[in-house]
Amino acid sequence: MATASPPTTAILGAGYAGMAAAVELAARDIPVTVFEAAPTLGGRARRVTVNDSALDNGLHILIGAYSETLRLIEQVAPRRGHFLRLPLDLQVHQRFHLRAPMLPAPLHVAWALLTAKGLALADKRAAARFMNDMKARRYCLGQDCTVAALLDRHTQPVVLIEYLWKPLCIAALNTPVERASAQVFLNVLRDSLGAGRAASDLLLARMDLTALFPKPAADFVRARGGRVEAGATVDEVTQDGGGFSLRVQGHARRFDRVICAVAPHRAAALFDGMPALATAKAQVDALQYEPIHSVWLQFEGPVRLPSPMIGLADSPAQWLFDREAICGQRGLIGAVISASEDHVGEAQETLAQRVVADLAKHFGPLPPLQWQRVIAEKRATFSCTPGLARPATVTDCPGFYLAGDYVAGDYPATIEGAVRSGVAAAGMIR
Repeated sequence: MATASPPTTAILGAGYAGMAAAVELAARDIPVTVFEAAPTLGGRARRVTVNDSALDNGLHILIGAYSETLRLIEQVAPRRGHFLRLPLDLQVHQRFHLRAPMLPAPLHVAWALLTAKGLALADKRAAARFMNDMKARRYCLGQDCTVAALLDRHTQPVVLIEYLWKPLCIAALNTPVERASAQVFLNVLRDSLGAGRAASDLLLARMDLTALFPKPAADFVRARGGRVEAGATVDEVTQDGGGFSLRVQGHARRFDRVICAVAPHRAAALFDGMPALATAKAQVDALQYEPIHSVWLQFEGPVRLPSPMIGLADSPAQWLFDREAICGQRGLIGAVISASEDHVGEAQETLAQRVVADLAKHFGPLPPLQWQRVIAEKRATFSCTPGLARPATVTDCPGFYLAGDYVAGDYPATIEGAVRSGVAAAGMIR
């Protein structure tokens, strides 16, 4: 008697969401085929090679609270020394420094606030009072509002907002405090500063973001009979009986189920052929976006910063990364400019030279600049605003699921948010 073939599953997009879903399904021996339009895996967190140097299209910070990301990285590439792991260390050069010691929670946060440089005693008390108030509320608001409104309601001093809450909000939500969702911000605080000591650790990847997870994830999937096809653009998805027909570079491919894990603006175009996805399409079309500029500066000689990651005041670059200290790339500095539309369309050389000037101003003479590269992601993340309606994993089209950092969940548009959405989508498939 013939045995029925197992249902087939297509995953559109090999970013962190798509590869998380693929690994989860492959681990359960469910056949998957992953389609990725780009030649490099990783989506909006991928490797970019410039002058033989492996860079990233965005400078991403992971934290110890990213439990699902860390679990899957360990599953596909165990014990590789993926990260430079630092206790929470937020430093704005010559203005502010907060460092958490190796103490159990919540003592690590209390001690970090008590010994923080750049804050008056009244500021430290205000920060502690805010955290205690949020913990008493279980980090839940009755009604969402902006982060700025929440901080004003709890009388947080200007200096505290400028050097602690604002940088944390922009780093996590990539949305200015004047527009950012206070509830999503509290979700991040709950799982980092409000959780165990290691949850607030900073994790700086010692390798490029493709090598960190998407590439070993693809190897994991292939080793279990799955397929990962790079450079394969899915142009159209239509319902086909009880399944779906995908037009991949002019050829029809049929699958029983689909997990759509491409960027939201790309996903909306794929929804056109399926009327059942009208609600999801309307929600995606309503999303607004925030840019991120990553400025890469390669100097001819070594440039050592006081810390592997350090902030700057009065500079377009919020954070600098010493790539030699992090991963051995001599003379390479990365700078990130988040949630700022001021630099969209600005000439690369002009923006890079502004960051170089700020480096010299704060840290002294620099070696000659060998080359620079500015990577502008105009739609790096969705704008995480109060009460934002985000599409759900399960759609009104049976067998068609959504994954991505924009899909409904506790987290903003982060790597962990993407990974969690992929795990959730895979969990819908039996």
